[in-house]
Amino acid sequence: MKDLLNKLRKLYRNSRISQKLFLAFSVMFAIPAILVSFLFIRTQEIQLYKDAMTAGSSHVSRLNDQLRSRMDMLENASSTALTQKAFVDFIHSNMRGDGLRLVKFRQNEYEQMHNIIQSYEMISELSFYVDNPNVHEIWPEIYHYDKFWPQDYWVTLREEGGAAYRLFAYKDGDHTLSYYRLVRLQGQQQQFPTIMEVRAQHNEVFGDLLEESGGDFFSVVVDGTNPSRYVYNPEHEFALNAGEDLGEIIDHIHRQLDVLQQESPVKVTIGDHTYYALYRYIAPLNAYVVDIASHEELMKGPRSWYALVVAITLCVLLLIMLLVSHTTRRMLRRLDSVIASMRQVRKGQLDAKIHTGLDDNESGDEIDEVAVSYNNMLDEIKTLMTQVVDKQLIAKNAQLHSLHSQINSHFLYNALESIRMHAEVQRQPAIADALVSLGSQLRYSMQWRSDTVALSEELANIQSYIRFINFMEGGSIVLTADLPPEVLRYAIPKMCMQPIVENAVRHAAPPGSAFNIQITVSVEDDSLLLIEIRDDGAGVEPDILSSLQAALQDGSDTPIVASKNGLGLENVHKRLQLHYGKGCGLSIDSVQGVYTCVTIRLPWENVNLGGW
Repeated sequence: MKDLLNKLRKLYRNSRISQKLFLAFSVMFAIPAILVSFLFIRTQEIQLYKDAMTAGSSHVSRLNDQLRSRMDMLENASSTALTQKAFVDFIHSNMRGDGLRLVKFRQNEYEQMHNIIQSYEMISELSFYVDNPNVHEIWPEIYHYDKFWPQDYWVTLREEGGAAYRLFAYKDGDHTLSYYRLVRLQGQQQQFPTIMEVRAQHNEVFGDLLEESGGDFFSVVVDGTNPSRYVYNPEHEFALNAGEDLGEIIDHIHRQLDVLQQESPVKVTIGDHTYYALYRYIAPLNAYVVDIASHEELMKGPRSWYALVVAITLCVLLLIMLLVSHTTRRMLRRLDSVIASMRQVRKGQLDAKIHTGLDDNESGDEIDEVAVSYNNMLDEIKTLMTQVVDKQLIAKNAQLHSLHSQINSHFLYNALESIRMHAEVQRQPAIADALVSLGSQLRYSMQWRSDTVALSEELANIQSYIRFINFMEGGSIVLTADLPPEVLRYAIPKMCMQPIVENAVRHAAPPGSAFNIQITVSVEDDSLLLIEIRDDGAGVEPDILSSLQAALQDGSDTPIVASKNGLGLENVHKRLQLHYGKGCGLSIDSVQGVYTCVTIRLPWENVNLGGW
C-alpha cells in the first residue's frame, strides 16, 4: 500500500498544473454526481428485472393452462369418436365381403364419425390404423396398420397407459401435433392392436398463443427430449434478431430446464448476450412452454439512462477542462511556449528553439533562464548527433570495403588455383576456351565502374562461370534463366547472385551427375524484387540449414568472416541489409536430397537501389 501511495504521489507531482486543477474540480463535482446517478439507475434495473420476471411467470403459467385446455379438447374428440361402437366394429370386420353393407356404413356410421371430426375445428385428421387384411382404405380415416410407423409404437402406448401425445407427429410431423390412443388390443387374428391418431396443425393449436410479435418475452414450445425441435412464431422480433443463433439459445436453455425447479428463472450467457427463461413442463406432451427474454432488451431503458448520464458528465467535464485551460493559459502563457517547443523536439525538430526576446545583457526571470538553458542544450544535442552519424558512416564504409575484399579475393583464388591444377593434369589446348570464360569473369569482378549492373550483365557473368566449371570439372551443369526483357534491364547490386551460384556448384552438385540450376524472378507487393536461385542437388543438412537460417535472421551489424566451406551466404545477406534495410536480404529453404532455393529480396524501384 505504501508503494502504491508513493506512485500516486509521484504521478500527481509530475502532472501539469491544468491537470491538477481539472482533477480537483472533477473530484468535487463530477464524480459524486456520477456515483449517485449510477446507484439510482442500478436500483431501477433491479426493480425492472423483478417486474419482468413476475410478468413473465404469469404469462408462461397462462400459456400452460391454455395448452392443457386444448389438449383436453383433443382427448375429448378421441373419446367421442370411440363412442361410435358400430364404426369401430365395422372397421374390424370384413369390409370387402358385402358391398351393400359398405354403402350403408358410408351413409351412417362413417358420416357420423365425419361429423364428429368436423365439429372440432382444431383437428385436421382423425385416423384409425387397423390390423385387418379386409379393411377398405377408401377414406382418409381408415388405414391398414402397415401404414403406421413405427410399427412397435403400440408397446410405448401400452406403457404410457394407452394414450400419448407427440409434439411432432410421426407422419408429416414438422408442423403437426398428434394424439395417439389404443382402441382395441390385438386378437387371435391380429398381430397388432388398433391405434387411433388425432392430428392437429401447430398453427391451430399454438397459433393464437404464440402470435404476439413484440413484447419483452418470446414464447416457444420445446420438445422435452430433443431441443432442436420446437414450435415458435418466426415473425417475433426476438426470433428475427436471433436469426441462426436461435437454435443455440434454445439448446443452452434446454440443458438447464428442471421439472422440479419450474418456479426459478433460468439464466444463460452466449457470447456477449445474456438471456432469461421462465418455463412450465407439460407432462402429457413431454414438452416445455418457455418464455425467453434478452437481458439487453429488458434493460434497454436503464441502459439509455447510463448513456445520458455519461453524456452529461462528459459535457460537464469538458466545460471544466475549458475553464481550467483558459485560466492556466493566462497564468502560464510563457511556460506554454516552452512546453510547445519540447513537443516539437520530441517529434524530431531539433531547431525548435524558444524565443525569449532578451538582450545580451538581460537575464530575465526563472522561466527565461529555463528557456536559455534549453536552447543551449539543443545546440549541444545537434553537435553530438552529427558526430555519432559521422562515426557510423565511417564504420559502414570500412565494413563494406572489407566485404568487397573477401568476395573478390575468394573468387580469384578459387578460379586461378583450379585452372592451374587442370592445366598441369590435362595439358589440353581447350584450356584456352576456359581462359576466355575466366577472363570475362575477371574483368567483370575487377571493374567496378558502378555499384549496380543490369541483371543481364550479372546473368552473363554467371553463364561464363558455369561454362568454365563444366570445362574444368567435366560436369554437366545446366543453367536455366528464361527472364522477361524488362527484368534483364533492371539494375541490381553487382556480384549479388554469383556467390550463391558458386555455393550451389561447390556444395550441392553431385559428382559425375547432371545438375540443374534455375533462376526465376517475381515481384512482391509492387515493392520487392524476388530473385530465386534453385538447384536440384544434394540439399543442405538440417543442422546446417537451421544455423544458416538463424544467421540470415540475425539483425546485428557484426561483420562476417568467411567459413571454412567458402564464402557463406551471410556475407551477401549482410551487404544487402547494410544498404537497403532489414526488409531486404537473403532467405534459404532446402530439403536434403531434393532441392535448395535461395531467394534474394531487393527494392523493386530503381530509385531505391543504392548499390554496394
